[in-house]
Amino acid sequence: MAPSFDTLRDADLDDDYDESEIDISDLKERFDVQMTQGYDTFVVIDGLPTVTEEQKPKLVKFLLKKLAAAGKTKEDNIFMPMGDDGRSLSFAFVEYSSPLEAAAAARQLDQVALDKRHTMRVNKMTDIERYGREGRVDDEYVPPKIDDFAEKEHLRSFLADPSGRGRDQFAMYRGDAVGVFWNNEKDIPENIVDRQHWTESFIQWSTLGTYLTSVHQQGVQLWGGDSWSRQKRFAHPFVNMLSFSPTERYLVTWSNRPISIPDEGHPQLSVDDDGKNYIIWDVETGKPLRSFANLDVPAAPTPDGAVKAPPKFSWPAFKWSADDKYVARLVPGQSISVYELPRMNLLDKTTIKIEGVVDFEWAPATPQRDGNKQYEQLFCYWTPELGSNPAKVAMMSIPSKEVVRSLNLFSVSDAKLHWQSDASYLAVKVDRHSKSKKSQATTLEIFRVREKGVPVEVVDTIKDTVINFAWEPKGDRFVIITTTEPVGATAVPPKTTASFFCPEKAKGNAVGNFKHLRTMEKKNHNAIYWSPRGRFVVLATIANTQSSDLDFYDLDFEGEKPEAEKDLTANLQHTKGADHYGITDLQWDPSGRYVASWASVWKHTMENGYHIYDFKGDLLREEPVDKFKYWAWRPRPATLLTKEEQKQIRKNLREYSKVFEVEDAERVAGADQAVVEERRRILEEWLAWRESVEDDLRFERLDLGLPETEEKAPTPKAEEGEGEVIEEIVEEVLEETEEIVP
Repeated sequence: MAPSFDTLRDADLDDDYDESEIDISDLKERFDVQMTQGYDTFVVIDGLPTVTEEQKPKLVKFLLKKLAAAGKTKEDNIFMPMGDDGRSLSFAFVEYSSPLEAAAAARQLDQVALDKRHTMRVNKMTDIERYGREGRVDDEYVPPKIDDFAEKEHLRSFLADPSGRGRDQFAMYRGDAVGVFWNNEKDIPENIVDRQHWTESFIQWSTLGTYLTSVHQQGVQLWGGDSWSRQKRFAHPFVNMLSFSPTERYLVTWSNRPISIPDEGHPQLSVDDDGKNYIIWDVETGKPLRSFANLDVPAAPTPDGAVKAPPKFSWPAFKWSADDKYVARLVPGQSISVYELPRMNLLDKTTIKIEGVVDFEWAPATPQRDGNKQYEQLFCYWTPELGSNPAKVAMMSIPSKEVVRSLNLFSVSDAKLHWQSDASYLAVKVDRHSKSKKSQATTLEIFRVREKGVPVEVVDTIKDTVINFAWEPKGDRFVIITTTEPVGATAVPPKTTASFFCPEKAKGNAVGNFKHLRTMEKKNHNAIYWSPRGRFVVLATIANTQSSDLDFYDLDFEGEKPEAEKDLTANLQHTKGADHYGITDLQWDPSGRYVASWASVWKHTMENGYHIYDFKGDLLREEPVDKFKYWAWRPRPATLLTKEEQKQIRKNLREYSKVFEVEDAERVAGADQAVVEERRRILEEWLAWRESVEDDLRFERLDLGLPETEEKAPTPKAEEGEGEVIEEIVEEVLEETEEIVP
């Protein structure tokens, strides 16, 4: 028989009541408020000014203008709590129309200044779940513990060569090992650090040489300092490509695999980054600024009705202004998006619509145009012929978005944009076709950026196919390589021609018209490598199984100048020719004194290794290295010396050179002394071995009943005293030459 209700009631009264024994999990699951549901469209804004009830509407209207930059909201969606004293509490809740807009507001508006004293801090409402619930914030304030000051390593200590010789560093990747070395000219490189499995993919120096980058399956790591410790890490899995901004403040990484954020979260990325391929990082903080997906550009019809294939992947996809204030991305055929750094917000909240745009390039420096006193960065772009509209090359000023110069072109097949390193000139290589499209010619349109009105000079029409173009760094000369046959038309590469151009002499600081200097015919070159200091250039045949020639040229040769070139600003001289079988890459060191060429196992397995040449083309060192992959000179930041100080050093170069000549002579003498000491050590080992053998021989003769030593013919005695052996080292100077080192 079941117990009555009274019996159960009496039993409950006798026992203590315990709520924990009651199972209400089903009710909790049904009615519990989920903080992550319904609040993903809200943001919390801190750092607002404290205002009264009367001042509150003005602040809300002012705040609304800022908030509208990230998405749609209205005054009714801004809730600003007030305190008991009738003043606001310096924060507000804002509701946007979608979660994406709320996420964009947290990313774009955080740390935006309202006035000189107030800066907004914007966070998503759902971040309360991450930072504020379950006792993660204490009720009582506890002062943070401040660690003792610890001196950090100097990340640019490599600029102070301990030997005092101003050597440059380089990194070598061979086999599974990566090493960093001092360059010792002809001698064996001095090892600084060498580690196995330092990278899983490739290595890369940052723009100014501060960091060495290693790439792993989990992401990217930066290394530096005297201990070569890890400085930063960026958790972007499966990175294929990366690039630094010009001042090293930012880094962009790209992976062909879209990012996948796990349910448990990611150490650096958020759900907003899920499915993206590009990430732009702040190097100093190690935080992502913004992420982007790959462009999905469909095939578009051409003016003649044909369907043009979508553009191929190009790198870099994001290009930086010279001062790192802007980064831009091209949407082929449609627009250019310019973002302001570090907020990564779209400039003026709109993209720059340019119908048919094919390519663009930022000026690599900040030129001061004649008559313009406003701050600006420049980029140029070009568009093809569309219907009856001609092709066009234009130069735009940022942030005004004003087109400061444009040039219409006709019968254009293709165009390439080439900035000179100081942004004084822009060369546009224009490939033009005839009306029948059976023949083609090339013209060079040179924009003189610093001159009034940005005049454009047209260099002689070139009938051959131009396969390479390169400006002289910090100079006004350039080289082109042409061929008479279409590239790739034959199995055996066609012969090429290298043409040198320079300005005419002009009065004062003016630069004359560009003229053809000289042509080197019947070559196989396909690559141009200027010294980073200008003047010297190497023409090379790269990744060619038929040829591996290197030719070194000096454009300021101090010898006699041909009469026909008296009015030109160059004196061309071929200084040396060389051959590096299997060469795949070549790179100048940052000082312009040495050139490294190498044959990489990434491209073939024949005679892998490297060569080092001086700027004249003399081979200093040749070393075959098994499984050699990559060589990278460590870049140097720009000098801190003013132009006047540099001019003074050049003026007194002979005085400084005397000190270095003495040091070089002492180093050579030290090397000779080391050779002599090594020879003495070997001689002593030989004499000790001979003595031990003679002892064994003496005992053997005694066992055989023979005299201890063999009788020898008498040695004539010296007439006066005993003989003495004297070792003398004679140093003889065979040849002495004096050369000017750039």
